[in-house]
Amino acid sequence: MSLAPNPLASPVASPSESSPPTTAGPRLHWSWKVGYTAFMLILVFYYWREYGPTNFLYFCDVALFLGLAAVWTEKAKYASMAAVGILLPQVLWQIDFLGSLVGTPVTGMTGYMFDSGISWFARALSFFHFWLPLFLLFLVRRLGYDRRALYSWSVLAWGLILVSFLFLPAPGDPLDFVNQPHNVNYVYGLDPDEPQQWMAPWAWVGCLLVGLPLGIYRPTHWLLTWQDRWGRTEASQRSRPTAWTGCYLALNLKRNS
Repeated sequence: MSLAPNPLASPVASPSESSPPTTAGPRLHWSWKVGYTAFMLILVFYYWREYGPTNFLYFCDVALFLGLAAVWTEKAKYASMAAVGILLPQVLWQIDFLGSLVGTPVTGMTGYMFDSGISWFARALSFFHFWLPLFLLFLVRRLGYDRRALYSWSVLAWGLILVSFLFLPAPGDPLDFVNQPHNVNYVYGLDPDEPQQWMAPWAWVGCLLVGLPLGIYRPTHWLLTWQDRWGRTEASQRSRPTAWTGCYLALNLKRNS
């Protein structure tokens, strides 16, 4: 009995397989690594001084650190986790920001970006909410999409939600300093200054624990999975030899013989 592989059989991709082929050299230019790291050093120094360490428990800030890990390790999982977690919410931030530029804000969530009482430097740092999802898409395109990201980010998000609810200040709680983050990750409602009154606090947290993975992370996962398959198909078609390539190689062989 022959054990030769069937040439018509197509390989089955593992759940963690990424679209770009593995290469010996780096897939990200050093300028991306240095530039992103420099931005992170400035942001961490300023945010730690102004807002304290708990500010880095926000989903978007965690995504920044995952992006830093992805830039230096070039592992698809880190970029994929960050993209699954914040891509859709940050798109809403982008839409509201662009709407505010023309005087028609959608949610008002970016109103602080146009508050002259806030330093231009702080607002410039916060503009990462606009470009971070674009950068994460770039990383996923270069490094590939790791399908384990949906579950990894969901577990991480559950931990962040529970820590924010159990240990961090709620709206109206006394703060240790003026800029201390409160209602981190909206665990007490969408209003940063008033807790929601629609349901019991634990019920709201339960809605976040269930609703975010089902309503935000999974649709993003489907989108990135589709993009990854499309990118793999496109790369395969580009690398497939054509009839013209065969003729060109045959002529070269004949000429050199």
